[in-house]
Amino acid sequence: MAVNLAPPQAEDLYPVAGVELGFAEAGIRKAGRRDLMLMRLAPGSRVAGVFTQNSFAAAPVQICREHLRTGAIRALLVNAGNANCGTGATGLAAAQRSCVAVARELGCTPQEVLPFSTGVILEHLPVERIEAALPACVATLGADRWCEAASAIMTTDTVPKGSSRRVLIDGVSVTVTGIAKGVGMLQPNMATMLAYLATDAALPQDLLQHLVKEVADVSFNRVTVDGDTSTNDSFVLIATGQARLAAVSDRSGAQYALLRGALIEVAQQLAQSIARDGEGATKFITVNVAGAASEPEALAVARAIANSPLVKTALFASDPNLGRLLMAIGNAGVPDLDTSAVQLYLGDVHVIENGGRAAAYREEDGARVMAPAEISLRVELGRGTAATTVWTCDFSYEYVKINAEYRT
Repeated sequence: MAVNLAPPQAEDLYPVAGVELGFAEAGIRKAGRRDLMLMRLAPGSRVAGVFTQNSFAAAPVQICREHLRTGAIRALLVNAGNANCGTGATGLAAAQRSCVAVARELGCTPQEVLPFSTGVILEHLPVERIEAALPACVATLGADRWCEAASAIMTTDTVPKGSSRRVLIDGVSVTVTGIAKGVGMLQPNMATMLAYLATDAALPQDLLQHLVKEVADVSFNRVTVDGDTSTNDSFVLIATGQARLAAVSDRSGAQYALLRGALIEVAQQLAQSIARDGEGATKFITVNVAGAASEPEALAVARAIANSPLVKTALFASDPNLGRLLMAIGNAGVPDLDTSAVQLYLGDVHVIENGGRAAAYREEDGARVMAPAEISLRVELGRGTAATTVWTCDFSYEYVKINAEYRT
């Protein structure tokens, strides 16, 4: 069950002017559950995205990259239960055929549609089921459907994930709302499993493209469940321009700072929700690394800790096995690391100083701070001023069971 994470309520997710969402049961993987989501965008909306760096990028990822290069986007289509990856030319044709079906329903061109898929890899997409279910998606389109849309894109998620903010910019209320899915095969590399953020602010395309990368880097690229980058990872940022606000035109002004802050808040909450709902998770862990020579160095140490199966199983057991933490830091590949300068804290407990066990450390204190469902780890490297934060979860017996039985 997700760690301290409740499903969003409809009133928690604010409508974004210019965005409508619909959903349907297409029967792609299981009968009787929503597994298809359609998002219709107002004319003039701008869209930018970042995608997986996995070499086996799924067919819909390839089509999305191509369509985003062509210009205007009017719709997004997401199916759950089938990744349409490792399916070759047939998979590309299926993704394109789904775009044609959406275009026919909405009266736009296929190139104005972005397709997304998530689920089992190496199985062909039953595109005929998508075509059959699309009229139901269109019939349910509405501006207040964010909660239903969040549940329609889930796979092994136990909780739908959504977040919203409103911020006043030059006296005008601007909305940011986002949904995401993802609980496993997850260490984002320029994106997360699937995430969609929309705002009614107006942004030029080049600034939107900069912003989607900037937001991803401090949110979705700072979460990991198991260290594996999916073949379908996608993060899309939409600006409909429907708010009564002059366009946010550059990065130097107060408008940009306020909008950027709201987008990051929503994205970070979604990223943390992914870690809280990690497959089989019983604990949510925040890993802070400071005193690094550079941010990439800090990130390398944070990920070495967050991705170590030995660390994650010790966290599950509430076992303050200091050797595993020391091992993970040492495995980060930091060149010429002066281990005598390394400090480590479990919550408020100083456990490692000068590269060894802290003199005041007691085993019962370590066990105490590892027992709760939320745990913080802090590493001081003593090499510089760079810092970063990564969010992750533990490895439980249920994680193995979920992935062992994923296709059954």
